[in-house]
Amino acid sequence: MRSMNWKIAGAGAALAGTLAAGLVVAQTGNDTAPEARYVMDVGTTAGMMGQGDGREMTLRLGSRLPATGGAPKADHFLPEGMRMGASVPLVSPAPGTRDEDKSAYDKLMRPKGRLLIYWGCGAHAGPGQPVVIDFARLGKGQAPPELFSASIPAEAVPRPGTSRTYGDWPNGKTNAKVRGNSSLLGPHRIAGNYSPEIGFTLAQDFMAAPRVKSGQAADGSIPLNWAAVPAATGYYAWAMGSAGEGKDDMVWWASSATRQFGGDLWSWLSPGTVNRLIGQKVVMPPSQTSCAIPAEVKKAAGQMMMGFLYAYGPEANFAFPERPRDPKIAWRPKWTAKVRYRALGNFMAGMPDMADAMRGQMADEPEERPEQKPKPCKPKLGGLLKRAAGIGDGC
Repeated sequence: MRSMNWKIAGAGAALAGTLAAGLVVAQTGNDTAPEARYVMDVGTTAGMMGQGDGREMTLRLGSRLPATGGAPKADHFLPEGMRMGASVPLVSPAPGTRDEDKSAYDKLMRPKGRLLIYWGCGAHAGPGQPVVIDFARLGKGQAPPELFSASIPAEAVPRPGTSRTYGDWPNGKTNAKVRGNSSLLGPHRIAGNYSPEIGFTLAQDFMAAPRVKSGQAADGSIPLNWAAVPAATGYYAWAMGSAGEGKDDMVWWASSATRQFGGDLWSWLSPGTVNRLIGQKVVMPPSQTSCAIPAEVKKAAGQMMMGFLYAYGPEANFAFPERPRDPKIAWRPKWTAKVRYRALGNFMAGMPDMADAMRGQMADEPEERPEQKPKPCKPKLGGLLKRAAGIGDGC
């Protein structure tokens, strides 16, 4: 069970990375563009197996200016509540060591077998499903045709290939990590030798992570339920499973009402993009707190099916000088900064919340127990989940 779990997770990550590669939208620099662009991506992921929520942060600084006074150097000075020290360095990659704008297809393990894709919330799959993609029939470096919708392009962020000078974090220059109790609230400042100084204050902290409850319906479908996440602008769910022990076939389902999986739906999306995708029924509205994986998906995927629920969040934008209220006045900011939020919940399709199962298992165990003769092992659900994760023997 554990090996199947890792197989699904690994295949899902490899597939997502492979198919998303090459979907980056290049940004062409010009003299009217800001001297520097800064993007800060912050996210929260629901903890599994009773662990606390995880928090993540990615920082990218792109400039059309050269570094002055030596090698490129920049730092992001953090509010005290981040608990990461005064600042973290934004490291510039050495020339020729990294180019994120090139396709990563050849760097990843090429998928094997077939991919069976389904979509839509409901008790049963709609007509024309599943669509079967045979990877053996694809040429090297070729992405499956019509898998992604061209109407969901990747949103441009600073990258080495689209910036004259570039720096980012995390990197190998510091061991600083975002903690479970880190807070974004307060002043942020970015200073370096290849961009003007950037400063802004955040009033929105990390989002809460969605807690997904998964069940089993009499018709064979898998109902999913979650509490509304404050500040969420919309939701998107997907799940992946293996089409049987020892087989290379994978089953992939997404909550979109149409066959639009979208290359950027695993990332951060602006509120405007989310609102447009809600209108197209690709993303679920923030008022929706339930969905169902069709029975045909569960039947094809078998016992193990890992799933994820994305809660897209707000976006904070800053610039200097600020945009004039009068649209007739020309606006040429020296720098812009964008902070994008999201949260992610995970679930095992058809199984209860893992954190709840762990708490239930621990609640069933008395604090002290007199010595007794060993009894035959009768694993409880919490124990089975622990064993699936490689913790204990299931008893």
